Amino acid sequence: MKISEGDLVYIIFDKRRKYIKMVESGKEFHSDRGYVRYKDLIGKEFGITVKTEPYGHKAFILKPLPSDIIMKMGRASQIIYPEDIGLILMYTGISPGYNVLEAGCGSGSLTSMMALHVQPMGHIYSYDIREKAIKQARKNLKKIGVADYATIELRDIVREELSHRDMDVVMLDLATPWLVIPKAYKYLKKSGVLCSFSPVIEQVKKTHEAMRKSGFYEIETYELIKRQIQVKKSMNATRPMSRMVGHTGYLTFGRKIVIKYKGKIPKKPEKEEYVDMFIDFKLYKENDDENSQ
Repeated sequence: MKISEGDLVYIIFDKRRKYIKMVESGKEFHSDRGYVRYKDLIGKEFGITVKTEPYGHKAFILKPLPSDIIMKMGRASQIIYPEDIGLILMYTGISPGYNVLEAGCGSGSLTSMMALHVQPMGHIYSYDIREKAIKQARKNLKKIGVADYATIELRDIVREELSHRDMDVVMLDLATPWLVIPKAYKYLKKSGVLCSFSPVIEQVKKTHEAMRKSGFYEIETYELIKRQIQVKKSMNATRPMSRMVGHTGYLTFGRKIVIKYKGKIPKKPEKEEYVDMFIDFKLYKENDDENSQ
């Protein structure tokens, strides 16, 4: 794939010097290792090596992965990490054409990745109570090129009633998600998925209880822990990295179901049933002898 005007490129000098930039002809990328002219990249393929001017340092030009974009995007608050986003996308089934309601967009890491997956016919309806976060999220969505597939507004979903109905997914990243669960049930279509991201277990307990009372089914909570392995050339030096992100958050999922019974629900017998499991092998032998004659 060749680099075009407006593409995002991942410029890497070493483990510490990594940058994601948009290619704009007539402009340059400057660093302490020198500068790179964007016009020299247009028409070239991703995966090339270039030399900076005037120092001649090597720079690798790669096509950024979604995980690269998330980790390098501007932040107004803590982001949802790539491993958690991957689980959210898989366990909610978000795909082209989905309509998603999100409460708590933060810096837009999850918003942007959901927008990538629902395009071209789906849409993300996102809300937050912080103007700073909304401004940063919109900026990140525009940079990634998915601003047309997400709408971010300043509203308080806890206190306000929204007009959304038949949403495929409701995504919550709130301090008090349990207060929104009854509303989320109304916003979802039948069999729709609710996902709540919470950093502490006390939030999870209250969310579980609210989901059970509201009519959600298959309620499950997961925590992902990613551990990087250090591999060195020297022998006997391969081991887990000493430093890691030990905890990101808890992900709680549930599915909307409508239960309408006609008649009474069968009840369990009051008395325990007794089944005699004794087998008279002598009787079995006599029957076999008669059949063989």
